[in-house]
Amino acid sequence: MGRGNKLKIALVTDSTSVLTEQEVKDNNINVVPIPVIVGDKEYLEGVNITSAQLFELQKQGAAFPKTSQPSMGQMIELCNKLHGEGYEAIIAITLSSGISGFYQNMVNMAHNNPEYNLYPYDSKMTVRLQGYLVLAAARMIKNGMEPEAILKKLDEIRKTIDEYFVVDDLKNLSRGGRLSNAGAFIGTMLQIKPLLTFNDDGKIVAFDKIRSLKRAVAKVKKLTLEKTAELPYKDRLRLFVFHSNDLKQAEDIKEFINTNFPDKPVDVAEFSPVIATHLGEKSIAIAWMIDIDKLDLTK
Repeated sequence: MGRGNKLKIALVTDSTSVLTEQEVKDNNINVVPIPVIVGDKEYLEGVNITSAQLFELQKQGAAFPKTSQPSMGQMIELCNKLHGEGYEAIIAITLSSGISGFYQNMVNMAHNNPEYNLYPYDSKMTVRLQGYLVLAAARMIKNGMEPEAILKKLDEIRKTIDEYFVVDDLKNLSRGGRLSNAGAFIGTMLQIKPLLTFNDDGKIVAFDKIRSLKRAVAKVKKLTLEKTAELPYKDRLRLFVFHSNDLKQAEDIKEFINTNFPDKPVDVAEFSPVIATHLGEKSIAIAWMIDIDKLDLTK
């Protein structure tokens, strides 16, 4: 830069990152809500629909929910505003490009509007895992790091993220077209509980099928212990339990994590409405990543 002062960088993400109001305020984050469409009514995640309300609408016989993405007009308006406020660069961290076109839209927008100096970043994840990438970026911005260095560090953090999840049935995932290898599982859909993960491209893939939800959860617990035992950063883990309207199951898994990882932080959270739309009720996940509180985010 050659000006001796740090670049003024804005931070943008979408609502699936489920950041708290306090985190958004403390870190000056611009959160763009993702639309959820039920019948002819559009709701905005994080604004006027919760996962519980979504499932309630389903029970009342509402149409199958669909998700959309923020309009380009809305994004251009936001970037114009930030540009007008003197931001010299914008980092936009989106939910996985494997389940949404939002990232690709941001890439196109960066290409067509070079004046924004827009850096789209594909979290290849969603919910709180994406949220911690956003919080890490916020810290790096505060520490005066350049956009390229921030994205490089985010790549390193993103590599530490892993997760396993179970859905109670595949109906939502297959109808929403969000399961990339659905064909192998549809035939036996009613009898099985698929084990799922995100692949390297940020797509949801099924890798095993188990006969009951109880057994599927037991397998996920076993896999978690095996996988985390070999990690070079296992002493710096943060763990997560995500659920769709099944707090009892989530609390049970949290207890398992507390027993096996006694000194590690664990976040318990609901899948956001957009993600719950695709996974359906009674979905559960265990995930982990390097704890950003244990990282040097100054260089």
